[in-house]
Amino acid sequence: MNYPLPKFHFQVEWGGKRIGFTEVSGLNVETQPIEYREGNMPQYSKLQMPGMQKFGPITMKRGTVKGDNEFYTWWNTVALNTIERRDLTISLLNEKHEPVVVWKVNRAWPTKATSTDLKSDGNEVAIETIEIVHEGLTIQNG
Repeated sequence: MNYPLPKFHFQVEWGGKRIGFTEVSGLNVETQPIEYREGNMPQYSKLQMPGMQKFGPITMKRGTVKGDNEFYTWWNTVALNTIERRDLTISLLNEKHEPVVVWKVNRAWPTKATSTDLKSDGNEVAIETIEIVHEGLTIQNG
């Protein structure tokens, strides 16, 4: 019997390096419709044609680790009109740690980095967040 895959076992790779994250969201792609109608069409409605694809930002969260600056090193490459773009591979893994579903992200770069909030009476792990934009997303299942 086939069961749906659990979503808690995944990995992210960028630049040949594996980075541990607690959460990845925004793995979506949308094809924007183009509406068109010629004046002499017998139908009184518009045609719907596929247009350009639109990719939303991807948000990744992870625990803050002392001395691990990979997160901010990439962020610091952002300058006016220049950026280090990276291809990312996000993989949902099975119980044998093998990729089952793979999202390939093309030419990504960070647009936002958020450090953890601080709370003196809290009992949570410090979480940092990075938001990236990209120029393409492909999904491979199986």
